[in-house]
Amino acid sequence: MPNYAYYQSIFAAEKMPFAYVDLDLFDQNIHQIAARAAKKRVRIASKSIRCVALMQRILASGEPYKGIMAYTAAEAVWLSQQGFDNILVAYPTYNPSDIQAICQELQKGKYIVLMIDNEQHITQINNIAKQIGVMALVCMDIDMSSDYLTLHFGVYRSNIRTTKQVQQLLGVLDKNIAVKLVGIMGYEAQIAGIGDTTSTNFIKNALIARLKERSTKELAKRRSEIMIFLYKNGYIVDFCNGGGTGSLETTTLERSVDEVTAGSGFYSPTLFDNYQNFKHLPAAGFALEITRQPKRHIYTCLGGGYVASGSAGPEKLPQPYLPQNCQLLPTEGAGEVQTPIIYKGKEKLTLGSPIFMRHAKAGELCEHFNELILVANGKIIDKVPTYRGMGKCFL
Repeated sequence: MPNYAYYQSIFAAEKMPFAYVDLDLFDQNIHQIAARAAKKRVRIASKSIRCVALMQRILASGEPYKGIMAYTAAEAVWLSQQGFDNILVAYPTYNPSDIQAICQELQKGKYIVLMIDNEQHITQINNIAKQIGVMALVCMDIDMSSDYLTLHFGVYRSNIRTTKQVQQLLGVLDKNIAVKLVGIMGYEAQIAGIGDTTSTNFIKNALIARLKERSTKELAKRRSEIMIFLYKNGYIVDFCNGGGTGSLETTTLERSVDEVTAGSGFYSPTLFDNYQNFKHLPAAGFALEITRQPKRHIYTCLGGGYVASGSAGPEKLPQPYLPQNCQLLPTEGAGEVQTPIIYKGKEKLTLGSPIFMRHAKAGELCEHFNELILVANGKIIDKVPTYRGMGKCFL
């Protein structure tokens, strides 16, 4: 693994703060995720990459990578115009102008699929598709959460959970002639997005593991029953999508699933250090400049407050990566304009020295930087724009 001196030498002439991707590690993650996918197709979660050049690199690596999972319709349209195809919009779209833009891409022969989970989604998409004169492609989102007494294990997304609810929605679909069901998706967030060793509490980790095991069996049964119901009633879909980076080992075991989604694993942010079944490499990071030393062993950096989304907690803070054994101050964390670091190691740090950090999540880091510096074989080989660097901010 690269050490502090390795990156310090490579980036000696770069102005901080900056974000980077180590392609040597990134490419290893590409191959590892492909192996974990166990011959299932892999759709790239653009939310976790947010860089056109790097998504192109993943797709160019060949099998099993096919298609993009976008996070908004506007992003899907823009990606289509950048040359991408086979795009699934992961979240429902209701805004008329967004649906119209998708339909206009469909007119060009593109394969872009909108997400649905209720009647209003269907009728809105159908009416606009009829006006434009295209057949809109849709995917039904299935709820993959589990309920155990008062505990809701999962996230609140779709309200479609049973074959009866699927049948009711199919009845609405059949009445809307400008909409075609081409896919089924179910994201088991409580399996894919929660680490096995997140807590220092052994009992809590054991409880999470037990809940995951129980939920995995329940969801496999639910997904299989829905797919069997569809086929028995004459609905042949192009794909059944499931999972995420954190659940590939279990999702790929399901015969009804023919494609999985991965995104965070390519960068491998800190939240993905807490899984037992896999360990990807820390390919993405950012560097902060030391600008003060208020006390011995405390070095204050400029900027750094790039906190991840989700429920608030210390696990959402970026973490010092190199030099090893750096720590944030619990009373300050990572600040908007300054981030103090505790370091008692052997590296000689002075004003102007870099502290290399890792973000808690994946693609959100790109919202703070216009470009990613690409490193390979011990040197900078390119600088590529992020979505932000291309003037785009979709959420």
